[in-house]
Amino acid sequence: MAGKRITDTVEEILVDFLRQEGYELYNCEFVKEGRDWFLRVYVDRAVQGEYIGTEDCEKVSRFLSERLDELDPIEQNYYLEVSSPGMDRKLLKPEHYSRYTGSEVEIRLYRGKDGTKNIQGVLDGIEGDVVTVTDHEGKVWKLELSEIAKANLAVLI
Repeated sequence: MAGKRITDTVEEILVDFLRQEGYELYNCEFVKEGRDWFLRVYVDRAVQGEYIGTEDCEKVSRFLSERLDELDPIEQNYYLEVSSPGMDRKLLKPEHYSRYTGSEVEIRLYRGKDGTKNIQGVLDGIEGDVVTVTDHEGKVWKLELSEIAKANLAVLI
């Protein structure tokens, strides 16, 4: 089964369980690293401001592991990892940008724009495929999602 189809299957398995438990699926990936395959599931609280703990990850892992054992949709051996997306979570989908509007972000571009590949500032929002960020000098950046190599929430100390 291809990686995309596996992640779709995992999402289908989890959707009702996560909603019932007050969680949401942040991201899911099935990737090969070296000789090993990893099914990584990132879960978050449905209510912004609440955080995922180890017990939450264990609960999701147990449920998902049992369901995957029953359905057996993955042919190769793999490691299942369930975790929180972390404080410096990646912004991967348009809904992530919407959810974290007003937050401090760090963005890396594929190609330099106005002399830089790195932009740090406040996420003003997303409209269509255009992300708007105001950097610390007050410059407003309009960035196509296709220009963004990596975007993370900044961890402020």
